[in-house]
Amino acid sequence: MVGAGGGLRNCGVEADYRSDRNDMVADFYLPALAVATRYDRAVGYFAASVLATIGHGIDEFADRGGTMRIIASPYLEVEDIKDIQAGYELRDVLRRAALRDLEQAVEEHRAARGLGKLGRLVAENRVDFKLAYVEERGRVGMYHEKIGIFRDSQDIVAFKGSANETRSGLVGNFEAIDVYRSWDSRDTDRAARISRDFEDLWHDRTPLLRVLPFTEAAKQVVERSAQLTAGRYDLDDIPTCGAPITTSAQPPAGVLVIPRSLVVRDYQKEAVQSWFHNKGRGILRMATGTGKTLTALSAAAQLGSFLRKNDSNASLLVVVVAPYQHLVDQWAEDIEWFGVTPLRAYESVSKWSPRAHNLLQNLALGGTKGGVIVTTNATFGGDSFQSLLDAYEGRLLLIADEAHNLGARHLRTQLPGKAQYRLGLSATPERWFDEEGTDALTDYFGEIVFEMGMGEAIRRGALCHYTYTPVLVELDEEEAELYAETSAKIARLIASGTDLRESADRDSPLGRLLKKRADIIGHARGKLSILREELEKRRDTSHQLIYCAEGKHPILHEHGIEGPRQIDQVMDLVGNELHMTAARYTSETARPARQDILRRFDRSELQAISSMRCLDEGVDVPASRTAYLLASSSNPRQFIQRRGRVLRKAPGKDRADIVDFVVVPPQGGDAIQYETERSLIRRELARVEEFAHLAENEADTLDVLRPIRERYGLFDT
Repeated sequence: MVGAGGGLRNCGVEADYRSDRNDMVADFYLPALAVATRYDRAVGYFAASVLATIGHGIDEFADRGGTMRIIASPYLEVEDIKDIQAGYELRDVLRRAALRDLEQAVEEHRAARGLGKLGRLVAENRVDFKLAYVEERGRVGMYHEKIGIFRDSQDIVAFKGSANETRSGLVGNFEAIDVYRSWDSRDTDRAARISRDFEDLWHDRTPLLRVLPFTEAAKQVVERSAQLTAGRYDLDDIPTCGAPITTSAQPPAGVLVIPRSLVVRDYQKEAVQSWFHNKGRGILRMATGTGKTLTALSAAAQLGSFLRKNDSNASLLVVVVAPYQHLVDQWAEDIEWFGVTPLRAYESVSKWSPRAHNLLQNLALGGTKGGVIVTTNATFGGDSFQSLLDAYEGRLLLIADEAHNLGARHLRTQLPGKAQYRLGLSATPERWFDEEGTDALTDYFGEIVFEMGMGEAIRRGALCHYTYTPVLVELDEEEAELYAETSAKIARLIASGTDLRESADRDSPLGRLLKKRADIIGHARGKLSILREELEKRRDTSHQLIYCAEGKHPILHEHGIEGPRQIDQVMDLVGNELHMTAARYTSETARPARQDILRRFDRSELQAISSMRCLDEGVDVPASRTAYLLASSSNPRQFIQRRGRVLRKAPGKDRADIVDFVVVPPQGGDAIQYETERSLIRRELARVEEFAHLAENEADTLDVLRPIRERYGLFDT
């Protein structure tokens, strides 16, 4: 960003900006605010939440004595319209609507922080608000124009376009703006005209429009927000270069410190800030691959620093719970990067329990100021670990990786009530067909305090772009018949009153039938020949993941026949037939062998890895370029995890390819099976549309499915 001395003409402002090419905030707003002395904005809808987005720019703007004028049209709800129609004083209704937005912003921690930043400008009478509306023939309408002007001592930058001054308008929607620079002879007249238009608006000289003062009404709300946020712990000092945050040259033993080489992304700072604003509790709903682990460890490091600033004798125990042993090992590596050798608690109790008790004793006696224990879900839920937690009386931060797993009945009852600080991490915190478990997670960890979906992650460069290719695989006649029979049994169970919550229990009659039906789709025999065709296209490339169905084909079980698993067939195809270097990565693979496989895959010594579920949660495979989804359940968590796995960024990687095997019924089925087949297609389409809408080739993807939609009349899906 250019410093204040550079002026508007030297801050790199371009002639236009568009969401597919630019980041509106980083590329335009912040550089302009960094050098401007005045900012005028007239928009259809100004939401206070935008101030959280451009908050850093407002700080610099305020430091230079900048002034701001805002004209906006308040958002009117149904009740507001009714009041206007009933003859209520129009000005009062408009003020009430605008104040409602400000009050809501105070309640939303992300928006409140930005709104609070206006407190200084308000106190020094350097920001003014006015409300605009259309009044013609007794009817009230919204002002929808969107113009803005940045000024310095000699130049102006005027702009107009589609972006509202709202958080979604700046960072969520697809927008475009045109920019006019006063020093460019091609833009001079247009820039001056936009400036005059704003002055006419401000002084209520524009025909058809009425403009009312609003600053005094807003002043109390803004000042209150500034007071509320003044005492909050502010993370603006998390440096983008990753310099550690500590008041001493050598941090105490056992204390997490942000490593110098870590670049903390802006959205990660925002996530940590949101968690602090919620008093150290909450869930981060972040897309797979966006760095939940590093965000959580940054939060833990900041929490420890904050506690020590307020009490030099403060200590903190951090307990990280992850689903599997290999994820514990991954966490341990990152924790060591943050300066602490963690205690890994899994497998034999005799190996970790004495060391864990020693750590807790040292914390209690003040011999150490911090410590980290990383454990698996299984060990965490066991009596030994629970006894350890029961004995600890100090400050405790519990971090739950893939937190949705802890909503299971046997684990949620073990969550320690004494943990003062709680942080849940998950791309998909909602439990599939388990509202009770989902509610238990929210009750314990708190609300979702930060969200970053796949689309925003791709747009902000946290994940790479991708192409998506659905390939159609027909069930053979035997599979289609078994699928129809199983669906009929499911329908009869549901019709008889079976509780749908049983679907989450694989050992229940309904759960077993649902699994069987999913297995028929996952093991569809036609997939192997199509996989061969797809692999042959990429026979000379590396970094390919193949997700296989678990177990064996249900038809083999039906007839009591021994036969190869799908993953065995895939490995035979890849290695023996196509002569590609490959390895399998499953729960049966020893832990040292898993690490070796991932290293060889990263170095291109292996062209492909075949797996079932072991790569679904948490395993870092950023080098992967292509993923073949032979099996994807209807559970959104699984296919979201798998997509995120291949979209992770890596050096030299700018795009990923996802090939999805979409199962469809054979052509020529009878009318009796029509609805069953239609339901199958509908379930498959739900996944396809989720993948397609963020893909670079969305239109091509949807064209592949057009014949199937026509056959089954599913254009409404």
